[in-house]
Formats: sequence, structure tokens, C-alpha cells
Amino acid sequence: MAAAAAAPLLLLSAWFWNERFWLPHNVTWADLADPGPGAEYPTARHLVSALPLALGIFVVRLLFERYVASNCARSLHIQAEVSRRAQPNTVLEKVYKSITKNPDSRHLEGLAKQLDWQVRKVQRWFRHRRNQDKPSTHTKFCESMWRLTFYLCIFTYGIRFLWQCPWMWDTRHCWYNYPYQVLTPGLYHYYVMELAFYWSLMFSQFTDIKRKDFVVMLVHHLATVSLISFSYANNMLRVGSLVMCVHDASDFLLEAAKLANYAKYQRLCDFLFILFSFAFFITRLVIFPIWILNTTLFESWAIIGPYPSWWLFNGLLLVLQALHVIWAYLIARIALKAVLRGRVSKDVRSDIESSSEEEADASRAAPPRVPPSPKAQSRTNGHCAKHTVGGAQNHSGSW
Repeated sequence: MAAAAAAPLLLLSAWFWNERFWLPHNVTWADLADPGPGAEYPTARHLVSALPLALGIFVVRLLFERYVASNCARSLHIQAEVSRRAQPNTVLEKVYKSITKNPDSRHLEGLAKQLDWQVRKVQRWFRHRRNQDKPSTHTKFCESMWRLTFYLCIFTYGIRFLWQCPWMWDTRHCWYNYPYQVLTPGLYHYYVMELAFYWSLMFSQFTDIKRKDFVVMLVHHLATVSLISFSYANNMLRVGSLVMCVHDASDFLLEAAKLANYAKYQRLCDFLFILFSFAFFITRLVIFPIWILNTTLFESWAIIGPYPSWWLFNGLLLVLQALHVIWAYLIARIALKAVLRGRVSKDVRSDIESSSEEEADASRAAPPRVPPSPKAQSRTNGHCAKHTVGGAQNHSGSW
């Protein structure tokens, strides 16, 4: 019985790990089984170690935000905001959770009749309830400070490690003797730490306050984890380390700009965001295609030749480059508006809805929801740039 039940799993495993897909021609998994005394090749089972490490990173993040970032926020006079809470109401809570968080005028009038309330009172309840689900500036500051710390540390580690690697200076070394490239401790730690961090981001999404872009960021983190795991499984770690370093280069600047914005240092925020934009354009539109895509498409073709997983890997990188172009266009619009206006606009992704807007809406007899202004729709602060344009990642910054 046990053997019969295991047979489909074995077939599925054999199909998934088909050598003709993963490996170059005339290379088998058996050829990679024994690299020699004291040496090791990357294997998929190494990736399992990223899961407990991700849990550890998540715990470190909680401690960091509570004892380090929170104290920094208070020193900058960023206090934990207590938003006005909506009064408990079973009927409205059910509508909020199961039907809509932002009812139109027809729903508002129907609920007002059902509860014997004024329409503006129902509308105000929904506004207060939405604000309860939005993180305070203090919370966002702590999150950004944690990401800034990690991105800066991992980028510094990546630069220091790659500086000593031959493929940093001659990308053809990514393909010499491929796939018989021994795994070094530094490369293993770099990869597993990056993978664990993005696993931790995925975990934290389910414990943090849910935001508008929850699904987008979840897909983004899944794609990042998949790309890192894929390149590890077929031993493309050398070129993968270059890709990770290129993407990490601008992330910490964006997080620094957000911290300046939350602390109300507007000029510093604008300067850092422009600096981030410049770094993003250089790394994603110049270095990535000229340095990374050139070696994955042309140098690898000349040295090892194409095979199925090679086509998939390069296809994913080309899709990523197309996204870089789209993100760069959106960031350029944000940066241009910041220069013309003299400042980066507020974060509409998770800011509290203002009472002035509430009163303006309440003055209407049958008030529909006021649509966001073009400025709001552009999501023009650095925080929105990060998440709206692909998690410019990271988040932005990831694969």
C-alpha cells in the first residue's frame, strides 16, 4: 500500500527534475553527485535551510522594530498615532468585511434606513473603520527602518563578497566549467540570506496590517523566491549573485527617503528620492541589460549553449527587464513632479483619511465616494513608488 501510494510522487519528482530540462546536454544529476573531497555543488535540499532562517529573521525584525526603530521614531517625535475608532456595529462590520469597505451612495442610503442613521454618520463610520486598518506613521517608520538596515547590510556584504570573485570582473567566469562549479561558503550564505529574507517578508504579510497591495506584494515575493530558488537549483549562483547585487543597489536609498518623509525632513526626502531614481535608472536600465543580460544571453550561448532551463531563465530575466522599463517610467514621473512641485507628495497607500475630506463628503445629501485626485492616483511618495511599481522589489529591489 505504501509503495503504491509513493509511486505517483516518485513519478512526479522524476518528471519535475528531468535532467534534459535542468542541465546542459550530456550532463546528468549523477555527474554532480560527487564533486570531490571537501567540495560541494548546490542542491535543492540546501534551500530548506532558508525556512528556519526566515523565521529567525522575522523574530529579529520584531525585536528590532520594538526596541531600536521605535525608540528612533520617538526621538524624532514620531509617536504611535491613535486613530479614531469606529463604534462597534454588527451590521456595518458584516458589510465591511464581506461586501465592501467603501460603499457607494446606494449602499449608504440603504444602511442608513436600516439603522435609522443619517447617511453622513454611516459614511463616517466606514471612514473610521478603514482608518483602523491602516498603519500609523510610527509603524511605517519602524518597517522602513528595518528594511533599510537589512538592504544596506546585504548590499554591503554582496559588494564585499563579489569584489573578490572573478566573475565580478569578467562575467564569462559565470559559465566556465558550468555546471561543475563548486559552492563556496560566501556564495551559499549570500543566497540563503536573500532567500530567507523574502520568505520572512511573505510570512510578515499575514501578520502585518493588510494594505491595498497585499495581493500584488504576495505575488511579487512568490516570484522572487521562485527565481532565487530556480537559479540555485541549476547552479546559476554566480550570475544570480550579480543579479541580486544589482537589484539591492537602490533599495536602501528608497527606504532612507521614506524615513526622511515620515520624519518630515522634506528636503532630505526629495534629495534621497531623486538619488534613488538615479541609482534605479543606472542599475536597472544600464547595468542590468549591458552587464547581466549580455552574459546570460550571449556569453553563455557561446560557452555552454542553450538548453530548456536556460531558455526559461533568460525569458524570466527579459520579462524582468521589461518591468524595469515600466517602473522606471513611473518613477521618472514621480521624480519630475517632485522637482516641479518642490516636494514628493504624501503617501496615499496607507495614510489616514482626513477629517476635512470627511466633512466635504458629508455635505452632500446622497454622497458618492469622492474619487482620488490625479495627484493621489499617481501615488507620488517614495513609499508608493516602492510598492506600486513592482515592489521596486525590493520589495522594488528584488528579482
